[in-house]
Amino acid sequence: MPETRTALAEGEVDLRAKVEFLLRASSYPEPTREVEPRETHMSWVFLTEQYAYKLKKPVRYPFLDFSTIELRRRNCEEEARLNRRLAPDVYLGVVALGLDDSGRFCLGGGRPVDWLVKMRRLPAERTLDYLIKANRVREEDIGILARRLAAFYRDAAKAAIGADACRDLFHADIAANEAVLIRPSYRLPTPLIGSIGAAQKQYLLVHGDRLDQRVREKRIVEGHGDLRPEHIYLGADPLITDCLEFNPQLRIIDPADELAYLAIECEREGAPQVGPLLFQAYGEASGDFPPPDLVAFYKSYRALLRAKIAISHLDELDPRNSNKWRERARAYLELGQSYTRFFG
Repeated sequence: MPETRTALAEGEVDLRAKVEFLLRASSYPEPTREVEPRETHMSWVFLTEQYAYKLKKPVRYPFLDFSTIELRRRNCEEEARLNRRLAPDVYLGVVALGLDDSGRFCLGGGRPVDWLVKMRRLPAERTLDYLIKANRVREEDIGILARRLAAFYRDAAKAAIGADACRDLFHADIAANEAVLIRPSYRLPTPLIGSIGAAQKQYLLVHGDRLDQRVREKRIVEGHGDLRPEHIYLGADPLITDCLEFNPQLRIIDPADELAYLAIECEREGAPQVGPLLFQAYGEASGDFPPPDLVAFYKSYRALLRAKIAISHLDELDPRNSNKWRERARAYLELGQSYTRFFG
């Protein structure tokens, strides 16, 4: 997943200078003893004692463009708007990172040189990811989560997509996943990748009517787009953060596909029981019981996509933990293969 960095445009300030400022506790309007940074491919997140501030990097990928101040502002606003659907009191707004009259950085004033999403900081020990690792996932919490998601999908905007277009998208994505995963430099098992891809394509050929039926039932909605355990905070009122704001096409999804994605992530982390509990409670709340073979197809498809994302970390100029990403990609491939047994 190589990124494209553009030359600094007029009005742009070097990212390193922004990060250095945001790493200082004195930079924030609220008192905080320290700032904890988190870095991803696309952003920096700065955690104070009460809040989280997210700064998007000036990068461009085939699926997103954060290369200008204006594009980052728009995406910050979209991130806050969209995430309020499932975390209404977490996303507090967008804050300017500015330069004052003396040319010094300031938050919330001056001449804007970038924008940050401001969020209420949530306790990490409430995340599904944390609870899986602590072996503290409760069936009742998964039920509450499933009912929250059922209500969300019920009220979500329906996507205008035809059955043929839906099938075509899956065919194209399967081919794209295979094309990346079989690159010789990744040293992944090519026969296994080919076997999984062939099974997925055969499923579409033989059982593509399952997808067609989901389209006819108007099940395809504007969903979350990145439903992973680390984005889910369990409790009496579950919160779900970090939806994909930068590309609406990545949020156009069958709820069964999105739940399958969450199920495989939980299984990979050691909690295979979450998927069945989630689908059962979701079905009871929504009346939607997707065919098990279609769920298996979605799981296999998502596993290959996640393998592609994992192995693409090796394309970084200075890839860290290359063995970790290769092992993770292999784990996803094994999961993807295991689900093909249930295609029918």
